Amino acid sequence: MLIEEEKEEEHNVKTPKPSSSSANKDASDGFETASDGELGPNESDGETQHHVQLQETEDLAAFKQKSLEQANEVKLEGNGLFGNGQYEEALSRYELALQLAPDMPSSVELRSICHSNRAICFSKLGKYEDAVKECTKALELNPSYMKALIRRAEAHEKLEHFEEAIAGICGVLNILLLYILGQCSTIIDSFCSAVTSLSLHVYGLVVLY
Repeated sequence: MLIEEEKEEEHNVKTPKPSSSSANKDASDGFETASDGELGPNESDGETQHHVQLQETEDLAAFKQKSLEQANEVKLEGNGLFGNGQYEEALSRYELALQLAPDMPSSVELRSICHSNRAICFSKLGKYEDAVKECTKALELNPSYMKALIRRAEAHEKLEHFEEAIAGICGVLNILLLYILGQCSTIIDSFCSAVTSLSLHVYGLVVLY
């Protein structure tokens, strides 16, 4: 009887229930709570990201512009060295200018000039094949660059590539012809406009009389 009563007492012992605060703490440890899940993205995040992207774009544009200015300064240094007959040194400066110049439309003229200037340096050093290559690079950037066409034709002539030299000279003549025709067209248009204006003026005077 004693043993049974002890067992009954053991069964009557109630297990303590965890407090609500501790239960909530355990539920929140390592798990997403309802309030966390319901939180939406901050509305200003999109504006902040747009502002950051805009700032990065402006910084990149400023960096490219500065690089272009530096490249032009280095090109001018190369021009000074070329004028002093320091062709090897001028080649190095023109090469550095090409490395500094960013690949963008506003740098096309500068890069084509640097390649053409490298070509004349190579010609001065008797390296005509290299001169041809540099002129070709210049013309890839600016197909109507007359100095590059002439210098390449001269280099071909030195290498006794007479057909290529003649083709180059013909290219120069074609560009000159197009330029002359364009100028003539402008002159003719201006002349016709002046004649028309004068005719209207004269007609007005005749009507008055």
